[in-house]
Amino acid sequence: MKQQLITMLELQSDMNTKVHANWQQQNFPWYRAIWVECAELLDHYGWKWWKKQTPDIGQIALELVDIWHFGLSLLLLKGDSPDTIADHVIDAFSAPHTNGDFRLDLEDFTHHTLASKSFEVVRFAKLMKGIDMDFEQLYVGYVGKNVLNFFRQDHGYQDGSYHKQWGGKEDNEHLVEIVAQLDTSASDFKDKLYERMLATYKDLCQ
Repeated sequence: MKQQLITMLELQSDMNTKVHANWQQQNFPWYRAIWVECAELLDHYGWKWWKKQTPDIGQIALELVDIWHFGLSLLLLKGDSPDTIADHVIDAFSAPHTNGDFRLDLEDFTHHTLASKSFEVVRFAKLMKGIDMDFEQLYVGYVGKNVLNFFRQDHGYQDGSYHKQWGGKEDNEHLVEIVAQLDTSASDFKDKLYERMLATYKDLCQ
């Protein structure tokens, strides 16, 4: 678990650097990105009392992975080493206690994010537990989305030349299909994933 956390921290730092070389000094509003994702997450869970709604656990998990990207960025900004951050996260993940209502836990997490403009791992862990999402799912989901983000940046995401549709399907869908075919525990998982994505992209889009 610790090595996986260090890997994710390194990947997040690399991604942020790719977007802006001096991202640590830019004061990007990471907390704002988190609470906006929280609102989207609540829509996937359901909150409307005037209609029947069923939580979409798959989409909720994807939103939590997106929040994790921004959370890792905030943790890195504190200046601690990846090793120290990983130890902190492991402690926070050790025994999260939910109050039994996912929506209340989400509102508590969102309120804390807005009030402190920070990321608290314990409150995030409660959200994962609320949908029975384990650490391995977070890791695989994070690495997959991180690789996709790198791929997008490498192929024109910032200048608008990149297209998310590959042969009639969104790149997210291709990502899920490719991940299912790979050994996610392999040390070269992220490299193999990028290679397969590139081959698929070239086959369908070039």
